[in-house]
Amino acid sequence: MTVEDHETHFAGLPVVEATIDGQGTIRIPSGVRPDESAWRLRVEDAWDCDDATASFAALFARFLDEVDAARVSALVIGEWGAADPPDPTDGPIPLLSRFADRLPALRAVFVGDIVREESDIAYIEQTDLTPLLDAHPRLEELAVRGGSGLALPTRTYPHLRTLRLQSGGMPRGVVRAVADSVFPELRHLDMWLGVASYGGDATVEDLADILDGARLPALTRLGLMDSEITDGVAAALAHAPIVARLDELDLSMGTLGDQGIEALLAGQSLTHLKRLDLRHHFVGEATARRLREALTLAGVEIDLSDPCTDWTGRYVQVSE
Repeated sequence: MTVEDHETHFAGLPVVEATIDGQGTIRIPSGVRPDESAWRLRVEDAWDCDDATASFAALFARFLDEVDAARVSALVIGEWGAADPPDPTDGPIPLLSRFADRLPALRAVFVGDIVREESDIAYIEQTDLTPLLDAHPRLEELAVRGGSGLALPTRTYPHLRTLRLQSGGMPRGVVRAVADSVFPELRHLDMWLGVASYGGDATVEDLADILDGARLPALTRLGLMDSEITDGVAAALAHAPIVARLDELDLSMGTLGDQGIEALLAGQSLTHLKRLDLRHHFVGEATARRLREALTLAGVEIDLSDPCTDWTGRYVQVSE
C-alpha cells in the first residue's frame, strides 16, 4: 500500500471500482462476480462536488441495489470527502454500520484508499471505528489510512488476521488500543507511526505490550514504520520477546540511523527472519555493511534501499 497509487489488489482479490463524479454520474461495472473482486467505492474529483459525502452516500446506496451485496467479501473505501469533518450519517463508517445486514459476507475493509493527488494523508479525517467493528465482528482484514480523529476500541478481535494502520501521525490512543487488545489470530500488523507535528505522539513505552507479544500469539509480520523514533524502536526490539516469532520485521520509511542498527546487532539474533525491511534510512555505509555481513549469509533478505543523507535532518517518508 502506498500513498501514490490506488490499490490494485486487496484481501487477495483484484480491485474493481464503482465511482460517482462531480455531476452525479454513477458508474458501476457490470458482469463482475461480486465475490471474486474487492470493490472500491470512490468519489471522483471530490473537490468538484457540492457535497462529496452526500455523493458517496448516493454511490453506496446504488451499489447495494445493483450489486449482489450479500456476496461481497471485500470493500475498499476511496475518496468520500475525507478532508471534511466526519459525517455522522453519510460517512463510510455510519453507512457500513447501518447497512451491515446487506453485507453479511464482508470480511475485509480498507477505509481510506486515498492517494496523494486526492488528499495528503495528514488531512484525511477519520473517526471512531467502533460502530464498524461492532457491526462486522467477523472481519479478518482491516486497513485504515489517516490518523486524524481515528479511534479504536480496546477489545479481543477473535477473527482479525491483518491490521494495517497508516498515518502521517498515529495518535497515542490508537497505539495504546492496539497494544491493550487481544489478537489471537493476527498474523500481520503494520502501523505507520508518523511524526509528532501531525499527531504522532506515541512513545516507545506505548509499544511495550506489542513488543512483549503476549496478546499477539500468531503474529509473523510486524511493521513499525514511517516513524521519527525508529532508533528508539529498534533499541526496544533488540530485546523484545515478539521478535523471536517473526518472519518479517519492517522498520522502513522512518529515521533509522547507525544507532538503531547498532542496537539490533547488539541484541538478540535476527538470523531466523526471512525479511528485514529498512528502506528509506539514514544508515552509514560501514554500519549497513556490518548488518549485511551478520544476516545475509543466514539467508535473511535485507532491504536497505533508498538511503538518505541527514545533513538537513532526518525525516520520515510520509507525513503529509
